[in-house]
Amino acid sequence: MSVSHSSKLNKAVRDQYMKLPQGGSVQVTYVWIDGSGEGLRCKTRTLGREPKSAKDIPEWNFDGSSTGQAEGSNSDMFLIPVRIFRDPFCLDPNKLVLCEVLKYNRKPAETNLRHTCKKVMDLTKDSHPWFGMEQEYTLLGVNGHPYGWPDNGFPGPQGPYYCGVGADKVYGRDIVESHYKACLYAGVKICGTNAEVMPSQWEFQVGPCEGMEMGDHLWMARFILHRVCEDFGVVATLDPKPMTGNWNGAGCHTNYSTEEMRKEGGLKHIEAAIEKLSKRHNYHICVYDPRGGRDNSRRLTGHHETSNIFEFSAGVANRGASIRIPRQVGQDGFGYFEDRRPAANCDPYAVTEAIVRTTLLNETGVETKDYADN
Repeated sequence: MSVSHSSKLNKAVRDQYMKLPQGGSVQVTYVWIDGSGEGLRCKTRTLGREPKSAKDIPEWNFDGSSTGQAEGSNSDMFLIPVRIFRDPFCLDPNKLVLCEVLKYNRKPAETNLRHTCKKVMDLTKDSHPWFGMEQEYTLLGVNGHPYGWPDNGFPGPQGPYYCGVGADKVYGRDIVESHYKACLYAGVKICGTNAEVMPSQWEFQVGPCEGMEMGDHLWMARFILHRVCEDFGVVATLDPKPMTGNWNGAGCHTNYSTEEMRKEGGLKHIEAAIEKLSKRHNYHICVYDPRGGRDNSRRLTGHHETSNIFEFSAGVANRGASIRIPRQVGQDGFGYFEDRRPAANCDPYAVTEAIVRTTLLNETGVETKDYADN
């Protein structure tokens, strides 16, 4: 199996240094989204005391010309700490901090989609929008071949792998369980995990989260996943269709509800929201992957438990629909619904913002309104 060279280094030697006392100093790792809108970057600095919130962590900067976010002649970008987590790699009192990126003029970078998401969530906070996102991903060797697959062939067809057990059905569980525990330690609102339909494909779920929390916690869960995979010497890809042919793609199904939907009789509010979504399908497809729908076009084919990218559909317990109402919700008459269209590599800020714009701010068409800062 093709794993990275660094994963073969002697970890016992590393542990000797990791156990050394820090003398009251704290390592803070700044994490941000780069110019691709998908990649994550990080760097670490020392603080003299343990920060209790993101407000206790100073702004920093980085070279945006090396991350696809600035020209070399004017490359300094600002890192603005927004949410703090415990560091599961260097342990307490060390921290991970998620950051927004601002340009030299202190305007949001092009891939800083958190900025407008926050405006929308602030406007609709009285509706208490809850989200839960199901992040699918695929484990690869560093050679790009799916982890655990035969070097010169394919595993058996899909069927026994979903929620599977056994060495011939499940590949990479050590990585998955390590990621789960690391997220729990960090304070990420991870709520579950399972093996997916394609072998070497997995899913973890984050939520329920209210408003801005969703994007913050999912991005940090992604960072932790990539960092755990680094230790094991493999790669986690969020590509929506990592393998062509008769294999499932990878999505980021998004569960959504408002306070009205969660109350008795909420089904009518769910149906009203779905009706609004049905009239804005093209807009949502454009923001549900980083390339305006081009990534999702490889996945949303109408096959392999997906809807067709050109058509909107909804149904109870229908995994081939754009929107699925869980069977229990249909029976109870209240709860939530699942938007199955977002791609695995979507920006959760963009997805949650779009859903709220359409269902709560009643926006229509493909244009969005610009709301003033609160």
